Amino acid sequence: MPGNDIHGGFATHIIVPVQGLCEVDEARLRIAHIDLADLSVIADAVTTPYQAVVQAGVTAGDLVVVNGVGGVGGYAAQIANAFGGTVVAIDIDEDKLNAIVKQGAALTLNARQLTTRELKTAIAGFAEDRGLRQYEWIIFECSGTRVGQETAFSLINHGATLCVVGFTMDKVEIRLSNLMAYHARALGNWGCPPELYPKALELVLDGKIRVAPFVEKHPLNEINQVFEAVHAGTLKRRAILVPTN
Repeated sequence: MPGNDIHGGFATHIIVPVQGLCEVDEARLRIAHIDLADLSVIADAVTTPYQAVVQAGVTAGDLVVVNGVGGVGGYAAQIANAFGGTVVAIDIDEDKLNAIVKQGAALTLNARQLTTRELKTAIAGFAEDRGLRQYEWIIFECSGTRVGQETAFSLINHGATLCVVGFTMDKVEIRLSNLMAYHARALGNWGCPPELYPKALELVLDGKIRVAPFVEKHPLNEINQVFEAVHAGTLKRRAILVPTN
């Protein structure tokens, strides 16, 4: 992964192994009205939650909870919806919740306004209303925060699957025995193997995953200003740096 395993994350050109490439049909891009640059978020932001959804085995009839619907979680919600899951989105940012409700979330909950117990009660009530299972929920933790991870863990019920997608260096305090008591499982995944990229790309080109509403493009020569905005938390969408002549 350039910028992680090797240098070149912000280079205009790099050499990569051919087996790591995913071919893009330019004609389909034009039909889908998608810029090639927009597809850059497939690498990591889309494919990491894609692998998590595949690994969790999401299918029609599953109740899926996505905790944190920002740059990665927003795509996790769309992907889970594309796989047939009924998605509950949790976040502390009302703008992010409003955005994802238009892209497949059947219920949105603001974690600033509800305790963890209230969140679980609200999800259970929603599941009952929709005729969905009160057990075996699939929970994707995408906030990458200590509080978010503790919240996601608190939502585990019998037979649940907890997928840790977001990353934080902070330590969390949880009762790990809940995994035993609920006969639940916890999964993690780092990135996504290249062989899964073509299917993730298909979902984008078919319009089942929408990337354009969640990205904004900037010239590469504005990288310093973009970094400052990222650190200040003023960007509302994921930034894409586009090389210019």
